[in-house]
Amino acid sequence: MTSSSAAPASDFANMPPRADLEETWTFLKGGIDHIMTNVETVPPEGYTRLYSAVYNYCTSSKTPGNQGNRTGANMSGSDLYSKLSEYFVVHSEGMLEKTETLQEVDLLRYYATEWDTYTRGANYVNRLFAFLNRHWVKRQQDEGRKVYQVYTLALSQWKTHFFMHIQNDNAKLAGAVLRQITRQRTGEVVDDQGLIKRVVDSFISLGLDNADPSKECLNIYKDQFETAFIAATEQYYKKESEAFLAENSVLDYLKKAEDWLREEENLVERYLHSKTRKELVSKCEAVLIREHSDLIWKSFQPLLDSDKDEDVQHMYTLVSRFQEGLELLRKKFKARVKLSGLSAIENVVSQAGAAAANAEVDPKAYVAALLEVYHKNSETVNISFKGEAGLAASLDKACQEFVNRNAATGGSSTKSPELIAKYLDMLLRKNNKMAEEDDLEGALNHVMILFQYLEDKDVFQTFYTTKLSKRLIHGVSASDESEANMISKLKEACGFEYTDKLQRMFTDMSLSKDLTDSFKDCMSQNHGDMVITFSIMVLGTNLWPLYPPPHDFVIPTEIVPTYDRFQKYYQTKHSGRKLTWLWNYSKNELRTNYTNQKYILMTSSYQMAVLLQYNWADTLSLDELVTATSITKDILTQVLVVLVKVKMLINEEKDQYDLNHNFKSKKIRVNLIQPIKAEVKTESSDVLKAVNEHRKYVIQATIVRIMKARKTIKSQALIQEVISQISQRFAPKIPDIKKAIEILLEKEYIERVDGSRDTFAYVA
Repeated sequence: MTSSSAAPASDFANMPPRADLEETWTFLKGGIDHIMTNVETVPPEGYTRLYSAVYNYCTSSKTPGNQGNRTGANMSGSDLYSKLSEYFVVHSEGMLEKTETLQEVDLLRYYATEWDTYTRGANYVNRLFAFLNRHWVKRQQDEGRKVYQVYTLALSQWKTHFFMHIQNDNAKLAGAVLRQITRQRTGEVVDDQGLIKRVVDSFISLGLDNADPSKECLNIYKDQFETAFIAATEQYYKKESEAFLAENSVLDYLKKAEDWLREEENLVERYLHSKTRKELVSKCEAVLIREHSDLIWKSFQPLLDSDKDEDVQHMYTLVSRFQEGLELLRKKFKARVKLSGLSAIENVVSQAGAAAANAEVDPKAYVAALLEVYHKNSETVNISFKGEAGLAASLDKACQEFVNRNAATGGSSTKSPELIAKYLDMLLRKNNKMAEEDDLEGALNHVMILFQYLEDKDVFQTFYTTKLSKRLIHGVSASDESEANMISKLKEACGFEYTDKLQRMFTDMSLSKDLTDSFKDCMSQNHGDMVITFSIMVLGTNLWPLYPPPHDFVIPTEIVPTYDRFQKYYQTKHSGRKLTWLWNYSKNELRTNYTNQKYILMTSSYQMAVLLQYNWADTLSLDELVTATSITKDILTQVLVVLVKVKMLINEEKDQYDLNHNFKSKKIRVNLIQPIKAEVKTESSDVLKAVNEHRKYVIQATIVRIMKARKTIKSQALIQEVISQISQRFAPKIPDIKKAIEILLEKEYIERVDGSRDTFAYVA
């Protein structure tokens, strides 16, 4: 109902009497008609006179029915309110007749146009009746009566006498909106996209909360539109998803489903109330993802193996939309990473076995295989899974499992720390091709990635310390800077206590250099006849994992004077200290005087002791050499095998060794040093034995520390706290903890509480 005719100023010239209801309403109705059909037709002075007419009537004290102490504003307001309410009903009936013949988009256009005109006019009318709203309406509301502000009254009448009549005709209005949305979903071009938004907004505005009309209420929006919209959406995507999967691959479906979900979220932004988003997206996820989850999960493994990050990301984007999907993805990803790690190490072990029977796994190949699996799957987490915390945790858990237990480690959790420590030893040695070809800093950082997954960090610490000690005493470290850098990384990961001994080993090396220099100065002043070049390393017994030989050793007479002089010199510097000489780690250089070409022989102390015997005889038997050196026969035999192999000695008769006077070598400096097999074999067992012994003291110390803080504690709680505190270094076994408790009970560090066998108390 629109009109373009302007209201002449004369229409508002004759103000009605203050107390005359009929004349006042006739005057007001003419203005309201213009406002409700075309607000621009009312001149400014007309608004002023209309407002004054409302004010005059409401404040008149002679209105019919004025009783007692109730003011005119209270009484006359009821009459105007009733007239206005009836007016909105009649106005709606005129519009309703025109909707009977309209369908689909024509109906929507008419409805949206009338809604805009009606609400704009009602807003102006609400201002005209501001005095009525402030006084009579407010008083009625305060007294608990169902009365609205004028604008809200207009919406209520529109809803009851226009909107609901259309909806009662088979949801005619909402159905037209839904069909327009479906047209857009199928790709049809909708001429007036704003039309849907305008109609849907009216559904929202018509929700009225009787308790608080100013509060947003979505009951009409939900009952008359949202419920039907969600149901229609569900049916639409059930049909579309099944049809798409029947003709396309799962990979294509993942992309399409992601597009559909994105389109629905955009649809909410364009047309709907924001609170519809959650239910709409949830329903779409159920139809597009949950109902086809079996097909999606079947493609998960091949998809990960394909290394197509973008495709994996599509899957993640979909399944991560609901919690159970994300949990299942984490579980499947963890299983896949673990399987990849185990498979990679099986390949390394099989290759080592194919190369040689009973061959040890190559530490370099072992570490490379572990890192390859980690980096590949870490990239998947960061790129395809967008760094999701739960999937990153799944990667960590899987890595922890296959790093500690795999085909190379068997059932032991100590083998992996050993292999990683051996790989580090290769990295940190002189002439290391890996360090020359690649970035050593990067290689050390990669090792630290694996280190964080080790359960038995104390085993790694002991192997690392053993390897470091040999690099230092043999002078084969790549550089002090690289060693310090690695120790710094370990300190950052595990704390000061973990690396304290390692740092103090370098202090020993520095002090030993100073001691050697001062001894040489002393000898040059007091013993000018000293012809042996001599350097010494004095190492703390409690710091260095080095052990003296398990047999006696006869010091060759050629070095006895130097040996005695240093012993006396050291006692003058450090009275009361005892030196234990580690001949099994010492190195020597000898010069041949019996050959035409003079050679420098780099030897172990055992090789030196054997060769110096030939200063007095050209032929010696095995027994004679055992007697002369006190080296055990099995170790001496290995020493002799090396000397025979390089043709320093000749072994033509059993257990008889002759000096080869015709010895020749292409090199002037000949390195004869080779590790003794017995020592190599016992290194791992010695390390593990040391670790087990140390663990006993760590567990006992932890128990005492806990008891000192807690004073009394139950047995089970004590065991759990010990595990919690130690698990960062190694996984303590419960029987070992119980045994430590018994030892501390015997030593009276703790005691059982009287009357309770499972409660312990600290003994101060």
